[in-house]
Amino acid sequence: MFLRNKSYTRLAIITCALALVYSCKSIEVPTLPVMEPLPEAFLDITDSSSIGDISWEAFFNDPNLVRLIDEGLEKNLDLRTALERIEIARTQFRISKGAIYPTMDGIVRYRSGDIRPNLLGGTINGDRNVVNRLENNFIGFQSTWEIDVWGKLRDRKEASFEEFLATEKGRHLVVTNLVAEISKLYYELLGMDIELETIERNIEFQEMALELIKIQKMAGRATELAVQQFSAQLLSTKSLAIEKQQEILETENYLNFILGRFPQPIARASSLLEIKLPYAMDVGLPSDMLLRRPDIQQAEHELRAANFNVEAARKEFLPSFSFTPYVGLNDRSLPAALKMPGGLTIGLLGGLTAPIFAQNKIQAGFDRAVSSNKIALYNYQQRILDGYQEVMNKLQRIENLRTVYSLRDEETAVLLNAVSTSNELFRGGYATYLEVITAQSRVLEAELSKTNTRIEMFLTVVDLYRALGGGWK
Repeated sequence: MFLRNKSYTRLAIITCALALVYSCKSIEVPTLPVMEPLPEAFLDITDSSSIGDISWEAFFNDPNLVRLIDEGLEKNLDLRTALERIEIARTQFRISKGAIYPTMDGIVRYRSGDIRPNLLGGTINGDRNVVNRLENNFIGFQSTWEIDVWGKLRDRKEASFEEFLATEKGRHLVVTNLVAEISKLYYELLGMDIELETIERNIEFQEMALELIKIQKMAGRATELAVQQFSAQLLSTKSLAIEKQQEILETENYLNFILGRFPQPIARASSLLEIKLPYAMDVGLPSDMLLRRPDIQQAEHELRAANFNVEAARKEFLPSFSFTPYVGLNDRSLPAALKMPGGLTIGLLGGLTAPIFAQNKIQAGFDRAVSSNKIALYNYQQRILDGYQEVMNKLQRIENLRTVYSLRDEETAVLLNAVSTSNELFRGGYATYLEVITAQSRVLEAELSKTNTRIEMFLTVVDLYRALGGGWK
C-alpha cells in the first residue's frame, strides 16, 4: 500500500510539472500592419506654424463671440458629461494601480468540525476507528501580495493610464467641437441678419415698383395683369422675410441650448461684413499639425492602451507568484488565543499558481486583445487620413470661396445697376414690366447668394481651425 501511494504521488508530481511547463510556453505577439507615410506638406505649404496653436480668444476677433464661447465652455452639458467620464477613468486607473500593492485584511476565524476515518490513511492520528474533534480560533491580520514578476500588473496599470489620457483627449475633442459649433452658429446668425436686411430692402423696392405700376395703370400705360405680377412678387418676398425670421429664431434657440441656458436674445455684432475673417495661411507641416488634433491624440492613447493589454494578456499564460504573511492570535479556544504571548502566531505562506486547465480561456482573451489592438491601429490610421483629407478640402475650399465671393460681388453690382436701368426704361416706355420684375428677382437672388458665400467663408475657416486641432488649451 505504501509503495502504491508513493507511485501515485510521484505520478502526480510529474503530471503537475509537465502541466506547469506547458502553461509557461511563450506566446508571440502578431506583427501589426505598417502605416503609410504622410505627404510632406499641404498644397506645397511648408510653414512650421499652425493656426491650430492660436487660442480661441485670439483667433476670434469678435468680443460678443468670445463671451458666448466662454459661457459655453462653462455651462455646456456635453462638456460636463465628458468631465465625469474623465473622473470614471481616473478611478479605474487608481484601481489598477492599487493591484500592484499588497492588500491587508482583518481576519476573525473560527473553525470546528470532526475529522473522520478515511480509506487511505485513517485520521491525522493514524487510527481509523477514532473520530477526532478539531477546533481552531484565529484573530489577526493577513496580507496578500502577488509578485509582479513578469510585469503583467504593471501592463494593466499602464493600459488604464493610457485609457485615462484618452478620456482627457476626449474632453479636448468636445471643447474643440463646441468652440467650432458656437462660432459657426454665431456667424450663421450674422449672415441671416444680412439676408433679412436684404429681403426687407427688396421689399421696399418692390413696394415702390408696385405703386409705380398702379400709377401707370391709372394713366392707361399698364394693365391689371402687370399690377397682379408685381403684387405676387411682393407677397412672395414678404413670405420669404417671415421664413427668415423664423430661421433666425430657431438658430438663436439652438445656440442658447448649446450654451446651457433657456431661450433669450443673442448679443452679436451689427454686421458680418464688419468682422474680419479669422484666417491665417500658415497651416504647418502635417506631422506638426495632425498631432494637435484631439481625436488623433485620443486614438493614439487608445492604441497604446491596446498594446499594453496585449502584453498583459500574453503574460496570463505564465504562472503567478504570491506571498501571504499573517500575524495574529491563534489557539484551540478563544480564551487561550487571547493569552499573550502563548497565542501569538506569525507566518508566511508562498504560492505558485499556473493556468494549467485554463489555456483555452486565456488564449481566447489573448486573441481578443490582439484583435482589439488591430482595431485601435486601424482607427488611429483612419483618424489621420480623415484629418489630412479634411484639412486639404478646407484649404482648397477657402481659396475657391474667395474667388466666388469676388465674382458674386461684381455680379450684384451689375444687377443693381440693371434694376435702376430697367426702372428708368420702364418709366420711359422702353422696357416691359416683366423685365423690371426679372431684374428685381435676379438682384435679390444675387445678394442672397453673395451673403451665403460670405457665410460659407467664415464657416469653412472655423472648420479649418477645428480640423487643425484649434480651440482647446
